[in-house]
This record gives sequence, structure tokens and C-alpha cells, in this order.
Amino acid sequence: MTEDYPEPPTEPQSVSAAALQSRLDAGEPVRLLDVRDRDEYEEWHIDGPSVTATQLPFPKFLQAKVTGEVDDLVADVAGSGPITVVCARGEASAFVAGLLADHDVDAQNLADGMEGWARLYDAREIPCDAATVVQYRRPASGCLGYMVVSDGDAAVVDPLRTFADRYVADATEHDATLRYAVDTHVHADHVSGVRRLAAETDAEPVMATRAVDRGVTDAVTALPDDGSLTVGSATLRAHPLPGHTTGMTGFAVGDVLLAGDSVFLDGVARPDLEAGAEGARDLARDLHRTLIERLAAFPDDTLVAPGHYGDAATPASDGTYTAPLGDLRERHPAFSMDREAFVDAVCDDIPPRPANFERIIAINLGTETADDDAAFELELGPNNCAATPTADD
Repeated sequence: MTEDYPEPPTEPQSVSAAALQSRLDAGEPVRLLDVRDRDEYEEWHIDGPSVTATQLPFPKFLQAKVTGEVDDLVADVAGSGPITVVCARGEASAFVAGLLADHDVDAQNLADGMEGWARLYDAREIPCDAATVVQYRRPASGCLGYMVVSDGDAAVVDPLRTFADRYVADATEHDATLRYAVDTHVHADHVSGVRRLAAETDAEPVMATRAVDRGVTDAVTALPDDGSLTVGSATLRAHPLPGHTTGMTGFAVGDVLLAGDSVFLDGVARPDLEAGAEGARDLARDLHRTLIERLAAFPDDTLVAPGHYGDAATPASDGTYTAPLGDLRERHPAFSMDREAFVDAVCDDIPPRPANFERIIAINLGTETADDDAAFELELGPNNCAATPTADD
């Protein structure tokens, strides 16, 4: 416990981020009390269909301990059942959870707070007829990444620098050598792990030529639009899917399309992060062409594995965030909109941009640097890489 926070009157029980996510995945009711400041809470918090959340700042509990009004504050916490208390790093929330427990309230502390939440990274295998494909999920930001394994070789697609060691360990667990580290585009919401993996392993860094042309300064393999990568007996085939960025490129392996930031389960990619609001409409037109023309090359049974998921996304029965392309064609009005109506729909109500996106882009281009702690802090926050969802409710 740091000197900034008093010792809790009763040592609280704690719950890990992984255990909390398991409850959310199972659809169990979760009652959260977030004791960060209102602006911190509104910028980024834990949410989900089964979550009932209340924000009450930490100083109120310090005051209530002195005035004897703890029970009155508990009455302000929405929902029923056990309370999980959340803060930035699990310190203020430990005091509050202990204070509540001291007043006979069933309360527990989220260990390591939102920082621990941001370090949660789970993995599930998705069905594929050509290779083993693992989907990585970061619930804190909605980021999805992938590892493709075949006959002793592995490639990681859209790796996060924070989890570089995880990919190396998982490749070893699959008895595979990491051959490629691939980005589908220049990311704006997280610091890429491609450079780290290339520096620490024999993995070859790869990006599409059009993405490299944005000004990538490092030596990377520039993959042409019709390029491919051999991973064991499997082939990763590049497919240009621009619209989110000019260089956005998907990769097909067997009957699976690693779609990056093009189409999501609950919407489509936003078109403004590369060229700003003034260039968004042109990129939105290209995104419409991607949805209507470029994806037309894929049959309905192609399994789409996107680069992000949002709170409105429903996972498949196996728990992965995937869906057949045919289902997405039926689900998303975008696939039946004419071009200009689509452009209006995605450009007229674009959500806030990801936190620190300009510096993150610069780091991913190689024009700026950041140490690991700074990089982790830069990418904390919600998933903001989607346009206003176009999927039916």
C-alpha cells in the first residue's frame, strides 16, 4: 500500500482481472463500484451486458469513514449482490473494499485495478481448415490479434508490444519458430509489437507496401498487394482492404480471413485516423468499395476474424469473436447501402479518436520512440477504431 492511500480497516478479498472477465463471458451479473474521478471513469471503464456500474469518487469514502455515513454511500451503489471495487491500480479500491467489508458488505477489490485490466490478454483457437489459428483478445481495448501455426512455423498478425513475450512463449508451446511478425496497417490505438519481435527473435517484420509508403522508417519487408507468406504448409495471402487506412491489408489463411480494421462483428472501421476529417469521406468511399467489391471475392462461409470487437459484439458459440462473412453481409446495412449514403452514415457521427493516437501512429511509423512504460500508458483507454456501428440492433 502506498503512502497516498490509508490501510483498509479490514483486508479485503480480491478478484483478478481474468476471473472477472470469466464472469463477464459467462453472462453473470457483475456489480461494479468505480472510485476513480468522474472524468477518468467516463473516458474508460469496464462495461458489458451483465454489468451494473456506479461511479463514486474515493474522497467520498474517506469522508464517510469519518462521518459514519458509509452505509448511506452503499445505498447509492446500483444493483444488488457482491460489489467489486475498481480504481486505477487497485490501491484506493482496496481501501474502499476493506471499508465496505468492515461494514458487513460483501465487497472485493479488483487486483491491480484498471492497469491490471489492461494487462489481461486471453487466447482461444478458432476453426481453420489450413492451420492452427489462435485469436488473442485484450478486453480492456477490444484489440484482437492472431497467431498462425503450421508444421513448426508461426506468424503473429497485429501483435501488441506489451505482449511480445506472450507470443514467443506461445510459439514455443506450439513447438513452432516465429517466422513473421505482421501488421495489417499502421495502428492508431496501440503500440505495435512487430519491431520488438523482430529485434528479439528471428521473426521477419512485414507490412503491406501501401502501409510502408505512409512513412515507415524501419527496415521491414514490404508486401505487395498480391503478396503471400509461407508458414509451414499454410499460406497467408494478402488482400488489400483499404478504407480505415490506405494501407489496410487483410490476410487469408484457408477459409479464415484476418480482416484487420475493415469490417467488424458490430460495425465497420472508422475512416478518419489517417487523413483527418477532411480526408475521411474519400477513405469512406474506399471502405465502401472494400465492403462491396473487394470482399465480394470471398464466399459467404469465409470466417471473418476482425482486428477489434466492441461492447455490442456477440461472440460465436466457441467464445471467439468471429462470424461467417455471409452473416455479416446480412447483418450490416452497410453491405446494402449505396456509396454516398454509406459515406454519410460513417462520417457524420464519428466517435472520439483513440487517446494519444497521433503519437502512437508516430511510434508505429518509427518517427518517435517510447519506452515500455510510456507505450503502455499511451494506449490505455477504450476501443475507438470503429465508426458508429451499422449493424442492426
